[in-house]
Amino acid sequence: MSCTVDDRDRVERAARALRDTVPTAQIDTTPPTKSQYDDWTLDAVLVDTEGVPPTVLRELALADLTLRPTPSQAGHQHVVATA
Repeated sequence: MSCTVDDRDRVERAARALRDTVPTAQIDTTPPTKSQYDDWTLDAVLVDTEGVPPTVLRELALADLTLRPTPSQAGHQHVVATA
């Protein structure tokens, strides 16, 4: 089990990277106590894209996050990843 502080830092680092690399409508980070996954969770809504762009996958991989399957909603791509 990894340290929750390290997990939080990885999720927050990925959130900052996504804000800088792709157009987003919203990015949230959620602690394990409030996440349905019981892990630090990144929840992002991407605009002007179909599917998850390679740059997003790269940032999630660099942060060692697990991409969770999430359908697109209202024309936006919804991305959920956990530490």
